[in-house]
Amino acid sequence: MRLAELSRRSGVATATIKYYLREGLLPPGRQVNATTAEYDDEHLRRLRLVRAMIQVGGLPVATVREVLRNVDDESLGRTIRLGAALWALPQVPEPDEDDEYVRAARREADELLDRLGWSNARLLTTISPAYRSLVVAVAAFRRLGYDWDSELLVSYAELMHEAAALDLDFVETRPSEAEKVETAVLGAVLTEPILQALRRLAQEEESARRYGFE
Repeated sequence: MRLAELSRRSGVATATIKYYLREGLLPPGRQVNATTAEYDDEHLRRLRLVRAMIQVGGLPVATVREVLRNVDDESLGRTIRLGAALWALPQVPEPDEDDEYVRAARREADELLDRLGWSNARLLTTISPAYRSLVVAVAAFRRLGYDWDSELLVSYAELMHEAAALDLDFVETRPSEAEKVETAVLGAVLTEPILQALRRLAQEEESARRYGFE
């Protein structure tokens, strides 16, 4: 398809598509002549992914470029490609290791992983942004006087493991390796607000069941 059709089918303005091409977010089309290029369904899929990350996920162009660089790196295995892509997304800053609450939170997080038998996650604690986010959040709770510990976190973690299995079950339905990784990245951007919304709806429902509307 030509640029105009790509724009029509994607709903993205031609000027925006040209910008994405210049920024390396979209691979170049097949050059027909000096002024015309053709695009295919791969471009359409990638364009939709880019738009979702920017418009829905609110990611800056530089972050999207870094994520896509990892998505496209075929020298990496699927787990590493997925991890590298997700780790390029915005993350919390490094916690202050001199903070007693951070140290306590890290002990609880390590104990949690051990109790769950999540040995692979345990190996990645020094580099995992998800682990870092957990430590920062638990430290914040403990600083406010709420003793979130590994025993309390286990039930939440087990529910999240079920959600992760569903995520990857869906990823496995995609036909190509690139689509599998792209779907996982898109899920990281779009599934988070869905899960958050479902949790809040569940809280509303459970609160009304327990306490009514008065």
